[in-house]
Amino acid sequence: MAAAGGSAQAPRQYKLAPQRELRVEVLPDGPLRVRLVAGTAEIFGTELPPEGWVPVPPRSKVAIFTWHGATVELDGVSESEYTSDETPMVIYVNTHAILDARRSRARAAAAQGGVLEASQGPRVIVVGPTDSGKSTLCKMLLSWAAKQGWKPTYVDLDIGQGSITIPGCISATPIEKPIDIVDGIPLEMPLTYFYGHPNPSINPDVYKVLMKELAQTLDKQFSGNSESRAAGMIINTMGWVEGLGYELLLNAIETFEANVVLVLGQEKLWKMLKDAVQSKPNIDVVKLHKSEGVVLRNPKYRQKNRSFRIKEYFYGIANDLAPHSNVVNFSDVSVYKIGSGHQAPRSALPIGAEPVADPTRLVAVNISTDMVHTVLAVPYAKEPDEIISSNVAGFIHVTDVDIQRYTNNQENLTFACLCIRCTYLASMFHFRKKLTYIAPCPGDLPSKLLIASSLTWYEA
Repeated sequence: MAAAGGSAQAPRQYKLAPQRELRVEVLPDGPLRVRLVAGTAEIFGTELPPEGWVPVPPRSKVAIFTWHGATVELDGVSESEYTSDETPMVIYVNTHAILDARRSRARAAAAQGGVLEASQGPRVIVVGPTDSGKSTLCKMLLSWAAKQGWKPTYVDLDIGQGSITIPGCISATPIEKPIDIVDGIPLEMPLTYFYGHPNPSINPDVYKVLMKELAQTLDKQFSGNSESRAAGMIINTMGWVEGLGYELLLNAIETFEANVVLVLGQEKLWKMLKDAVQSKPNIDVVKLHKSEGVVLRNPKYRQKNRSFRIKEYFYGIANDLAPHSNVVNFSDVSVYKIGSGHQAPRSALPIGAEPVADPTRLVAVNISTDMVHTVLAVPYAKEPDEIISSNVAGFIHVTDVDIQRYTNNQENLTFACLCIRCTYLASMFHFRKKLTYIAPCPGDLPSKLLIASSLTWYEA
């Protein structure tokens, strides 16, 4: 059965045979909910509760899968919905079982006081081209592990979409229970480093530096928590797998010391990675089939999805949050961007050396109307030189920059002497210099330092 998008639909039931799934695409503004009538079923590793209605978030592409058979009911409007028996779920759950066994061995090694390497659980990095189902597989592996009582760490390196927080970030958070179907990844304790762009090619050196900062912070946490160390990581990556994208994948594998590489949907990439790490016997590179239910998304859709992700940060998935508007003087905050630093002059370099721009240099940014509609990050840093190594407390959205001048209504006067004119104008004009922004919560910002970005969102 397939539904025509946008048309009114009556509630309908699907009876699913064992190891079958119902694939549903939800409209951007069409409410849809699902109810388990009989049997058992799950969405990306999280079980549906019996009888109760569960809302499915707008723009979602979900697969309702059953291991033993189920009857489910849909109510609302969808873009499409159909059943399928072509699913890689058995392969995926077998992969989970292998990872689970590794976690148990790591826990046992830690209990016996074994070497640190033996007590390290699986560090799994999921790679593959765009629209191969990486984020979905990560959710399933995390939810299944949490269901078994583990608390694995989810690391998201996909700055283009952002499944933990807004795009433009690399983040990590512990997963203590199966991922909520509606709320998604929990945001109570995320570690977030702000790159500020949806594409790593803008400044790949900063992307590498931030990955290293996140990896080192996680290693410190694991060194004092053997249970988290045994539970390991599930690492999501971007879909850029050629050229510089491939180099960054190799860098991520090395930086996070991944010992399992799951390759989705591309045999060429699997072979390249297998050859690249063959000198490292402790890394397994495994090829997995991607789900046929994966939906291809064009660049325009991805851009709109980034805007929705930013909006959800401030207003909530169900539009149930109310951000707070605040106004600050220009003098109360300092805005910096990372990278694009000026080259050192040749006179300051050794003889024969060429000037090279510092990709991680902090550059002070003058507040201007160009910042309207952009997103700024608020780091925990107290000094500018701490910005790169600091994770962020949150984000603000600039709604207005007021540099309007007041005059004494004498702007038409002319002066014979330019220096006299400049002196007089300086006393005659006054500037408001106010920046207006929205934030998720009221109160002062945790830092007066802000990080600029190329991320924009135009509030309707």
